[in-house]
This record gives sequence, structure tokens and C-alpha cells, in this order.
Amino acid sequence: MAEYVGILDGSGDAWGIRIPDLPGCYGGGETPEKALADAISAAREWIEHQRGKGVEIPAPSMMIRILTDELSAGEMLVVVPVVLDAGRTVRANLTMDAGLLAAIDEEAARRGISRSAFLASAAREKIGANR
Repeated sequence: MAEYVGILDGSGDAWGIRIPDLPGCYGGGETPEKALADAISAAREWIEHQRGKGVEIPAPSMMIRILTDELSAGEMLVVVPVVLDAGRTVRANLTMDAGLLAAIDEEAARRGISRSAFLASAAREKIGANR
């Protein structure tokens, strides 16, 4: 997982996050939390797009560099975690309550995806939400 530094700005119901290390990569939303969730998704898509073109992905800058070189008055720093796919799948043995597993399978089926895809999506969302 890479952790990029984003710059949060906004008020009321309009918030935005820009990620200086990923030129043109922005997220937005009605709350800072929604803006962060959008920025996480945008960063992942930005990186995947650049990889597809064979472009080298910039390493995350140190927070102090963003703080001293990029931050303006009224803005705040946020950490934007990006879980990058390795391009290969790995089998994992998980243990959980049978009722929870049934609920996962039910929701995955409702969405038309596999159990694995549902759990991977939930993990990405949870990792981003805890920042």
C-alpha cells in the first residue's frame, strides 16, 4: 500500500482533495470523508491508468515537503491510502461466523459479484475509511 499526501480544502457541502504527487488527480464530495473516499478511488484509477501507459508512478512525497511547498492558508493535509493490485491472485483461508459468511454471499450475489470480489472491495473501502 502506498500513502500519498493530499490537500483538503472546502467548507459546507463542497470539499476537494488534490494529490500533488499525482498531477491532475482530485477527489471531491459533500463532506471531507466523502472527498477522501473519492480521492482514494481517483488515486487508484490514476495509477492504474498511468501503469497501463507504461508511465513510472511517482513515489509518495514526504509530508514535510507537501506542508512546506504546497499547502496554502485554510488547507489541511490528509493521508490518501492507495491499495495497488499486484496483478496476481492469492488463495487465502479465512475463518468467520457462518451467519456472516451467509450474509456476505447473499450481498455478493445481489451485486452480481463473487465472494472474493466482495471481500476485496470491502477491505479496500475499510482501509480507506480508517484514515
